[in-house]
Amino acid sequence: MMPADLSRYDPVWRAAEPYMRARKNDVHIPLSFAWCVRLLEHFPQADRDVCLLAILLHDIGWWAIDMEEIIEQGFRSENILQSDVRYRHEAEGVRLGTEVLRATGWSEAVIAQVCEIIDGHDTRPEPRHLNDRIVRDSDKLWRYEVTGTAVGCDWFGETPVQNCARNEAILPKFETEPGRRMATEELARTRALLLAHVL
Repeated sequence: MMPADLSRYDPVWRAAEPYMRARKNDVHIPLSFAWCVRLLEHFPQADRDVCLLAILLHDIGWWAIDMEEIIEQGFRSENILQSDVRYRHEAEGVRLGTEVLRATGWSEAVIAQVCEIIDGHDTRPEPRHLNDRIVRDSDKLWRYEVTGTAVGCDWFGETPVQNCARNEAILPKFETEPGRRMATEELARTRALLLAHVL
């Protein structure tokens, strides 16, 4: 997909923008979207609209939850992926995502597929299909960048070296081989740039 083709999603970005000013989603979501564009190059059989709309909207539900609650339950608790706020942000994401997609003229069929991915993208143990796997990997890939590492350090209260180690430990959880390869390569770049061998 050429960059010019991405302009068709601009109305969705604009409609969702108010919901992105929470939990650094105005950083996380555009970076994850860019990774999704790259990952889709490896999977021509995937539904590009569904994947890109799902990654664009997957975390807007955090807007409806207090930031202190997000940090305490979503990043610092024992089982962060099964915490109440994780389920709530998915449900809110479905609600808000449906509103945004209807307001920007997408079909009910597309909306249903996008919301199926959003609902459970953090908490569902297994992906349902290829589109789901691509979105899950895109959601993780941004954290391997320097920017994602910096944000992760704040969220988890870690040093860059500790956050890189956390991200390395979840490499086996990637759903696609291209996604895992991209993450591994990006992690090496980030460690080099942040002088992880020294600091």
